[in-house]
Amino acid sequence: MSENYIVSARKYRPSSFSTVVGQKALTHTLKTAIKNEQLAHAYLFCGPRGVGKTTCARIFAKAINCEHLTPDGEPCNECESCQAFNEQRSYNILELDAASNNSVDDIRNITDQVLVPPQVGRYRVFIIDEVHMLSQAAFNAFLKTLEEPPEYAIFILATTEKQKIIPTILSRCQIYDFARITVPDIVEQLQYICQDKGVTADPAALNVIAQKADGAMRDALSIFDQVLASSDGNITYQNAIDNLNVLDYDYYFRLDEAFLTGDVPQALLIYKEIRDKGFNSLFFVNGLAQHLRDLMVASTPSTLSLLETNHEIAQRHVQQAAKFNSHFFYMAMDLCNTCDLQYRETSNKQFVVELTLIKLCQLMGGTPVQQAPPPQVKKVTAQPQPAQPQPVQQQPAQPQPAQQQATQPQPAPQAPVQAAPQAPQQVAPQQVAPQRPAPQPVAQPAAPRRTSAPVTPRILINKSQPSGDSAAGATAVARSVRNEAFTPEQLSVAWNNYISQNPGEIILLSAMRNSLPQKVNDTTYQIEVENNAQVEAISSNMTKLMQYLRDEVKNDMLAIDIKLAEKDVSVMAKTDREIVDDMRKRNPQFEQLIQDFKLSMA
Repeated sequence: MSENYIVSARKYRPSSFSTVVGQKALTHTLKTAIKNEQLAHAYLFCGPRGVGKTTCARIFAKAINCEHLTPDGEPCNECESCQAFNEQRSYNILELDAASNNSVDDIRNITDQVLVPPQVGRYRVFIIDEVHMLSQAAFNAFLKTLEEPPEYAIFILATTEKQKIIPTILSRCQIYDFARITVPDIVEQLQYICQDKGVTADPAALNVIAQKADGAMRDALSIFDQVLASSDGNITYQNAIDNLNVLDYDYYFRLDEAFLTGDVPQALLIYKEIRDKGFNSLFFVNGLAQHLRDLMVASTPSTLSLLETNHEIAQRHVQQAAKFNSHFFYMAMDLCNTCDLQYRETSNKQFVVELTLIKLCQLMGGTPVQQAPPPQVKKVTAQPQPAQPQPVQQQPAQPQPAQQQATQPQPAPQAPVQAAPQAPQQVAPQQVAPQRPAPQPVAQPAAPRRTSAPVTPRILINKSQPSGDSAAGATAVARSVRNEAFTPEQLSVAWNNYISQNPGEIILLSAMRNSLPQKVNDTTYQIEVENNAQVEAISSNMTKLMQYLRDEVKNDMLAIDIKLAEKDVSVMAKTDREIVDDMRKRNPQFEQLIQDFKLSMA
């Protein structure tokens, strides 16, 4: 048994630039500056926690005082200066933790130390960690010394929050931004440590540790020690997820199968199994959103590099992503995001998560369902055509009495009572009826040809359902075609009422809120949407939406076209006033809100 146990974060702390993990470009720049003796008097190392800022500052301070620097700019670790640094007895390097020493007196102590030249070596290096914690007065006291220090003094400032440092300090420093360490780099370092310790580790387990560390090598080493303590020298995937309270990705892949087949009971049972294991529901929702994001990036070879995981799991993501289409990923991630926002506000949190899972199952329900909306339009428009052969029994004789109906409108209701099948052909004349000149032409085959191109497809979308009930029902619908005049304002009110009365249709309402119908002619309007997902969301709900709007404006001739907006390549920045004016034009309710509360821009 060793005398003193040293945690991995300290034992494997890099002592040279070559052993720094994940910062190759930055360390190369520092080594080049040391070799060429192009040293600045002040440096600022900034970046996330645990990525090597303070470590690189110490290696840099040791290297510039090394008496036998290697050809590639590394300290030799053999000279007196390097040994003094390694044994923590060097007087040339002074470290200050600004988190606990942030007063003016602490900075004055530093400025006094600057006046003392080095006894061994060429430079005195002052490392100030967490420099953003200095007070405003301490920053001001430090400015003059930082701007014009003695030629033997070098300052290295380290911080995790560069935005909190005043500009006058930033302008006096060379700034180096440290990047988050990638998952593959962390896994590679953990594998090296396992070999050094004589420990066997499953690559999937090391990948879980690396992802849990979130780009911080120090965090990864701390987590590694935690898992190693309970593994008896053999780190397995199951051991890692049990110790770190990580939800096994197999649950998410099982949910994928439920989404594909629309198996709502199976999805709810998997969620119950997850809750029974003690996992927080919000943690599960966020994990599911991340899983869907990983599937989306795995669905395209060009974005596969964004998937930070090992090769085996990456291949599994690629195989699973091939079963879905991109439209599912966009809408599914939007549902998870909505669930995350609603979770914190709702009182019944379990219900919100279960409702989201139900919507996800209905969203896909098997790949063919995604392709269902376009075929439905074709089938619906084709339904009246098979029904047209039925009126052949007596309908050809009907156009002759039509001349009498011009003077006597009442016989028209009696004719359908005698021959109910005339309903399908009555639909076509009624569509032309609002144009009043239509009664004179006796030859009816020409009338449907004129009306079918511009109007018929959209009217039949919502007319097909009542016409399929019975011949008598179809006759009633044909007689009750409405053609009352309406204004764009009335249609806009009906549009907004539909949004407020159907809060559960999240995806449809999201598309409707971004666009209002614009008038093309008296009965035809057009809406402009931003992407194909919104086009499909509105198209799949067009029957219900059009039925509601026609009932509200009392006009069955209303038709709405969907237009995909052209993307403007040159995006212009807008002022606050331009943004508000644009919102006023797009949303009349916003304009009413401004007037009700008497709002104005300063």
